[in-house]
Amino acid sequence: MLLSDILYKISLQTVSGKTDLEISAIEFDSRKVQKGHLFVAIPGTQVDGHQYIEKAIDLGAAAILCERLPETLKEQVTYIQVENSAKAMGLAAANFYEQPSQQLQLVGITGTNGKTSVATLLFNLFRKLGYKCGLLSTVQNQIEDEIIDSTHTTPDSVSINKLLQEMVNKGCSFVFMEVSSHAVVMERIAGLHFAGGIFTNITQDHLDFHETFKNYIAAKKGFFDQLPKTAFALTNTDDKNGKVMLQNTKATKESYSLRGVGTFKGKILDSGLFGIQMTIDEQEVWFKLIGRFNAYNLLAVYGAAVLLEEKPEDILTELSQLTPPPGRFQQIHSADGKVGIVDYAHTPDALQNVLETINDLREDIQQVITVVGCGGNRDKGKRPQMAKIAAELSHKVIMTSDNPRNEEPEAILKDMQEGISITKRKKVLSIVDRREAIKTAVMLANEGDIILVAGKGHEDYQEINGVKQHFDDREELLAAFQG
Repeated sequence: MLLSDILYKISLQTVSGKTDLEISAIEFDSRKVQKGHLFVAIPGTQVDGHQYIEKAIDLGAAAILCERLPETLKEQVTYIQVENSAKAMGLAAANFYEQPSQQLQLVGITGTNGKTSVATLLFNLFRKLGYKCGLLSTVQNQIEDEIIDSTHTTPDSVSINKLLQEMVNKGCSFVFMEVSSHAVVMERIAGLHFAGGIFTNITQDHLDFHETFKNYIAAKKGFFDQLPKTAFALTNTDDKNGKVMLQNTKATKESYSLRGVGTFKGKILDSGLFGIQMTIDEQEVWFKLIGRFNAYNLLAVYGAAVLLEEKPEDILTELSQLTPPPGRFQQIHSADGKVGIVDYAHTPDALQNVLETINDLREDIQQVITVVGCGGNRDKGKRPQMAKIAAELSHKVIMTSDNPRNEEPEAILKDMQEGISITKRKKVLSIVDRREAIKTAVMLANEGDIILVAGKGHEDYQEINGVKQHFDDREELLAAFQG
């Protein structure tokens, strides 16, 4: 594609060189640059791409898109200066891949908890309704039955547009995509055309990146601020920040609620370890998902499907058959009557939701044993909060490693211990090795007891000292059950 076409609708400050060049690819990683590529220099949180402009040119870059021009410009290279190179890359990628998001019904889901569940449920629902679909999620990216590993909640803008073009080429009509707060701030969704946006909830998370909760809320809101007037904006009004998301959006404002007023209303009639009975818009339905948090997820999915012009009765019929995504309140039962639950809960609010759900459903004689850790090189403020919640809502707690990354696991556990009151300490153990922690939880459990292994959910690795090694909570819990 010609460089001039790739630069369509991008606000340019200066251009040095020809724009009638043929560009074969867009790259922001200088190590991947080849002859004829456009290299985009992005100032990152750890590395500034402007430092690698010369390297990209040496590898054959035909053009450079950047915020700061090098002191010396080479004659054979075209230099384009913009105010925000990350945003410009999103627009350029959309142009390069022929605006795939405009050829699809793209729905974005944002919030602290529930993004993966809502995106995956929508993907599975619309496939059941007879459509070819795509999914961009934390767990995996998927084009119909083809699974593509996911490394970020929201990939970079070039990867997104490439995937969306593949989805168009394979006949997809709908794509459901998690939109992280990082993605909004880092302009990964720039240039995308959304048919709708969904807000699930917001609680403390990612403050290592956003620094303040106010900034975190603003990042989530930024997604809705970008929605076009042709889109819908569906928000959870039971969350106190739900209406904040809609304040400046051009999209059609819609809402859902279990407790108050909303476009889409739901009510839990009965809840157990095997499902929920609900009314949704006065229709009574039994669902295979579990807990109040999933009632909200189901309501969000129902509302979005109605706004995408599907028939309510068809939506509810198919939704009633769907099961939770992997690692979301996933149950594993032992031969001797112990119940294991693996859940991705890695924020204080998510952990509290899961434990409150378990306590609502359990019999009085059933004990709750929680295995929980916190990630390294992430928001340290969550650590004492999560330990406190686990200790208050469990009969026994085993604090352990999650993904320590480049931190010392013992230091993370020490931070968590700050949240344990003196009266609760006798019920808490600290075992650094996650495998041993899970084995110990199983050993401590009696028939009927419930073991929650929280924090990693679907993940099949543990990152220690920057190295990922295979580790799957579901496999470990099953192995411990089998002795």
